[in-house]
Amino acid sequence: MGDLLGAAATPPRRRLRELLAAGDPLVAPGAYDALSARLIEQAGFGAVYMTGFGTTASLIGRPDVGLLSGAEMTAHAARLVSAVDVPVIADADTGYGNALNVVRTVRSYEQAGVAALHLEDQVMPKKCGHMSGKAVIGAEEMAGKIRAAAAARRDPDLVLIARTDAAAVHGLDDAIARAKLYASAGADALFVEAPTSEEGIERIAAELAGVAPLVFNWVEGGRTPAISLRRIAELGFSLVLFPIGTLLAATAGIRSLLGALGADGTPAAVLGELPTFGEFTDLMGLPEVLELEQRFAGG
Repeated sequence: MGDLLGAAATPPRRRLRELLAAGDPLVAPGAYDALSARLIEQAGFGAVYMTGFGTTASLIGRPDVGLLSGAEMTAHAARLVSAVDVPVIADADTGYGNALNVVRTVRSYEQAGVAALHLEDQVMPKKCGHMSGKAVIGAEEMAGKIRAAAAARRDPDLVLIARTDAAAVHGLDDAIARAKLYASAGADALFVEAPTSEEGIERIAAELAGVAPLVFNWVEGGRTPAISLRRIAELGFSLVLFPIGTLLAATAGIRSLLGALGADGTPAAVLGELPTFGEFTDLMGLPEVLELEQRFAGG
């Protein structure tokens, strides 16, 4: 799990493609930093999702409204990739500009080691897909960005996911039409963001069946109905993102500890709910580091 000298038997990009084709939907919890990415891998999940919402909160403590640059997002993706051996699926927002910017974004993310990235058709600066006030660019302009992304990648196994936010702006008909256009432009998977009813989810699944693998964004507390994983599988989705649950859980845990510290003067009352110092250092790979130290630095 993120071994310093480890190497996966199957390269992460190839492994991701195998998982997406396996039949059952691949579950990818969201990671907001390298620590949460390691915990996701240690919990046994087959992929990690680098959430843009969580990245923005983690790096600058602000909402996901397009405040981070492509360079900041790429560097963060590289940190997550270096922490785990499982495939990392990364939010690449709008590609940070026009089609030429997308070329640079794809190559930067590819160099960072991600197994997949998704590009969306929002106007810059973008907003979280479950916020109000979004706007989208023209469908043909976005199709050009997808063509640029497909041409830019050097590894054909890098998975390009096209996301459309048009459902909230122009309705589901336009979103589905855009998804089909983006598939024809070279997208490997399709991501229709924020349907607001189960009927809408069913329409997406039915009308895009066979076009490309489909992504379901199970945003914790978001606008999309919280349907079961079993139902998601029945509808034929290939990838399910749970983007912000880890971030919300960490926030709740930190608030609890700080509340006890503020009330009691020490955190002693809640320490029993936390990993011990030794348990935590083991989770972070201290035994491996000590073994490497003995192997390479021990006189």
